[in-house]
Amino acid sequence: MDKILLFIPCYNCEKELVKVLDSLIDYKKYFTRIIVIDNGSKDNTRESALKWLKENPDMPLTVMLNEKNYNLGGSHKAAFDYAIKNKYDYVAVIHGDNQGEISDIKNILEKEIYKNFDCCLGARFMKGSKLINYSPVRIIGNIVFNILFSVCLNKKIYDLGAGLNIYSVKMLKNKFYFKFPDALTFNYLMTMALDFYKQKYMFFPITWKEEGQISNVKVTSQGFDLLIKLFKYMFNKKKFITSELRNEIIDEYKSFEIHTF
Repeated sequence: MDKILLFIPCYNCEKELVKVLDSLIDYKKYFTRIIVIDNGSKDNTRESALKWLKENPDMPLTVMLNEKNYNLGGSHKAAFDYAIKNKYDYVAVIHGDNQGEISDIKNILEKEIYKNFDCCLGARFMKGSKLINYSPVRIIGNIVFNILFSVCLNKKIYDLGAGLNIYSVKMLKNKFYFKFPDALTFNYLMTMALDFYKQKYMFFPITWKEEGQISNVKVTSQGFDLLIKLFKYMFNKKKFITSELRNEIIDEYKSFEIHTF
């Protein structure tokens, strides 16, 4: 039986995280271990997770805290490290902000479809997906970038980074992702890695709820940054994908287990 780790990154989502954990009760049989990695929340995210665990002691849940705020990409690196060190076969990801639905990967887990791929990626913009309260402007922007990436990478790309994915730990062992940005753009680079490292992947439709809108200024700046990165990648793929892309050099992404406060 495969050892599957479920990783839940979270930051300031004490109420949403509880809903995510509640949704996992009927799916715990698929996961050897579930880890909540808090990225230094300023609210009661950690307390909420520990309280929930106390009320559900039969859940294979571990609550962890990053040594510092590593951003979303850095939290992924900490989780990937955990999966490698503890000899898991696969690591699944669902964000702690309750935007995704764990039920969307039931079929992939139940039928063991994940075994045929290096990564299975949730997609908000393919047939069968469902968007709730998602800005039309952002939908159009995402679709445009999906088309652009599809043309440049010569692969059909349905999403550049939703928060519901499954990765083969075997693929992650060489840590090709270590120098990728720790910011939200981490997932964009993971998409480019599909092309450069010839990884075998699939997309699957998901339901996605948008409850906290990102400002248009931030969306615009991220889009511009993404265009620059794509241009640099296409100009010299190997040089770009293997170069140092972080703003801050971190030797090790440390996350430790929390039992109490």
